[in-house]
Amino acid sequence: MEIAHRKAMKKLMLLLFYCLMVSCSQLIDEPKNLVPKDKMADLVAEFAMNDQLISVNSSAHLEDATRITLQQYKISARAFIDSYKYYTATGDVGKILNNAQEIVLNKDPNAKKYIEKKLKETQGRPAFAR
Repeated sequence: MEIAHRKAMKKLMLLLFYCLMVSCSQLIDEPKNLVPKDKMADLVAEFAMNDQLISVNSSAHLEDATRITLQQYKISARAFIDSYKYYTATGDVGKILNNAQEIVLNKDPNAKKYIEKKLKETQGRPAFAR
């Protein structure tokens, strides 16, 4: 009797463990207003170029440039933030940032030297921490 009880408990524990693993397979729920990965890469590239513009023209305002970029893409700040959090949690943010880097390089080939310099300085860091 005790052996049958142990087997039943073992099966129950495995079932509970399986249910727990399935329910926790995703760290964060997909937001309703999820921005597609390609659009996220475009936005990040635009933000990076806006940031460089600010360093050249100190009278420009980064917040205004960011707001205008979001309006051009018809994306709310909340949608961008929620999507960025989601892609960070799912591990897709690295791919998005690498795609954004390619977009910047295609728009400005001179940026390659700057990026290579930064990559040497930040060796070993993940893309989102550079």
